[in-house]
Amino acid sequence: MATILTRSEPVQETIHGVKVADPYRWLEHGDSEEVRWWTAQQNRLLRETLDAVPSRRGLVDRLWALHQIGALDAPVPKGKGRAPRLFYSRREGQQNQPVLYVREGLHGADRVLVDVNALAADGTQALDWWYPSEDGRLLAYGVSAGGSEESTLRVHDVDTGQDRPDLIPWTRACSLAWLPSGRGFYYTRYPAPGSVPTGQEQYQRRVFFHRLGSVASQDRLIFGEGLGASAWTSVLLSPDGRWLGIEVSEGPAKTELFLIDTKKPGAPSPIPVVTGRPAIFYLVDMLDDRLYVVSNEDAPRYRLLQVDPRKPQRQHWKQIIAEGKDTLEWVAAVGGKLAALYLKDASSRVRVFSRVGKLEHEIKLPGLGTVTGLHGRHQARELFFGFTSFLTPTAVVRHDLGTGRSTVWQKLASPIDPEAFSVEQVRYPSKDGTLVPMFLVARKGLVRDGRAPALLYGYGGFNVNITPAFAAAVGPFIEQGGVFAVPNLRGGGEYGETWHRAGMLGQKQNVFDDFIAAAEFLIGEKITSRDRLAISGRSNGGLLVAAVLTQRPDLFHAAICGVPLTDMVRYHRFRIARLWIPEYGTAEDPEQFKFLYAYSPYHHVKDGVAYPATLIFTAGSDTRVDPLHARKFAARLQAAQSGPGPILLRLEDQAGHGAGKPLGKSIEQYADEMAFLFGQLGVGTP
Repeated sequence: MATILTRSEPVQETIHGVKVADPYRWLEHGDSEEVRWWTAQQNRLLRETLDAVPSRRGLVDRLWALHQIGALDAPVPKGKGRAPRLFYSRREGQQNQPVLYVREGLHGADRVLVDVNALAADGTQALDWWYPSEDGRLLAYGVSAGGSEESTLRVHDVDTGQDRPDLIPWTRACSLAWLPSGRGFYYTRYPAPGSVPTGQEQYQRRVFFHRLGSVASQDRLIFGEGLGASAWTSVLLSPDGRWLGIEVSEGPAKTELFLIDTKKPGAPSPIPVVTGRPAIFYLVDMLDDRLYVVSNEDAPRYRLLQVDPRKPQRQHWKQIIAEGKDTLEWVAAVGGKLAALYLKDASSRVRVFSRVGKLEHEIKLPGLGTVTGLHGRHQARELFFGFTSFLTPTAVVRHDLGTGRSTVWQKLASPIDPEAFSVEQVRYPSKDGTLVPMFLVARKGLVRDGRAPALLYGYGGFNVNITPAFAAAVGPFIEQGGVFAVPNLRGGGEYGETWHRAGMLGQKQNVFDDFIAAAEFLIGEKITSRDRLAISGRSNGGLLVAAVLTQRPDLFHAAICGVPLTDMVRYHRFRIARLWIPEYGTAEDPEQFKFLYAYSPYHHVKDGVAYPATLIFTAGSDTRVDPLHARKFAARLQAAQSGPGPILLRLEDQAGHGAGKPLGKSIEQYADEMAFLFGQLGVGTP
């Protein structure tokens, strides 16, 4: 089977005076028998093509070896006294999913709390999130099936090792705050199907209160009545349980804050702290009845503010940490001090400040990399965080804020010799002259003669920071002489809100231009050549790859387009995509339709063009990006392709957008991606 010819239909509609063709709209209906048959044919073509790549078997073996080192997160300490309980997740060997452990004290024995591997032999049950109570005696956690991320909340008694009867569905990506007594918690959940109009079940995220032992259907609505359907709520509670902070975000560029005095009788009204401001306000902590807020209002690279709940008016706010040259990501109140996480040229820094904002010291990190998590207790001076880089997997660091001394608490053994490779950060000019930074990972001694294969990976959106992380999935590629290139495109948050806004809404073309310029730089510097260059991205990065594929098909040889958005005219109609209108815009608006339609990849595929070989992957249980985007784009590219490169679609069942995906399924996907690259770029066998 060389290719698949998909029937098209003469579907056309006029939008704001523009005739828009949609010949593969019938592929939007994923449950129809015809679409199922069509998908099966696509998967058959995929298997025939990739299973024929000689290196694929060896790639599976090497990828297993790279991932068998496991995974590790920094612990969250809870409880009073000098020996807290440490809650953390760890995956070992060939386990499909991480296991949640508790450790009694710093050097105590680990005890399993939640092991979702025991719930499904194929690993398709995932632990989505978890929150221990302040005394460490209880744990709220969420589990979902098949990559859906549709969590059901359960409560675990840490002392007895048993789950309590409390069960709350519809708690996707739950935000939760325990009462100091542990007798209940505030949390977010979605409406049950049937309680709202069809299509609204994935919106209307509201705040409820649950008392342990009660029935979830009787939980009291605390906040959210009258909010817009796409409002995203999160909660934070003061240590004494009096002040409930509520964060309401509408996209990645605007947040509102409210406070509720829970000690007032009846149903106290929310107190507005921030409303109607086009800026971000993150609730990061509450300490001594003070609210700590990281904001980019009048500070594009963020600053730390302190708010007194009794006097929340703006004129009473205090600036604790001013905006600096580096981007402030987060702050944690630990041991009477403030640990601040920064980004300096897309690499992490951790600085320790006094409670009034005086810089005391910077924590020395192992090198160029990423800090994951800052965890500690208000009353204890030890800070835990994870550190990873392109060539080293996670090490968990314990830092004593009093002595300034750091020690490694746990770490993963690296299956790659970091001394054999180099990591370089370069800068290149984009189309408008903006200098864009880019990481280059390659074997030492790379000869710049244009012969090295290269993989260019990008994202560029939603204020998301793309920073160094252990590159196990592309390990076989760099081991065989490939160059892994990661630019920090506009649309991300690496350089603050100005950088983000330069790549959103009507400025989205800047992201594509930045990516194109990165490819041109790699070719111009003879790091690679057009025939040995591939591009890759997923989700918003899948949109990036699809857009660049249609704008510059001459620039690279292969493309991997993961869980992508491709129909930007209709994207907002499906799954949770209305949440993304503040970032992308909507075709319902005449002006926003213009810039969306101008780059919408599905609508810019042209017949008779020689497109690069393309692998598009998606999943049937994706509750974020509907697989229809991948199906329609694949069909359109296959019909238009005049070149020799295959257009392949990989649609997996019992998998979602990526979160909680079983390791076994991930290895098979990575092997397909690497086999595709090795075959197209002429890379040797591992």
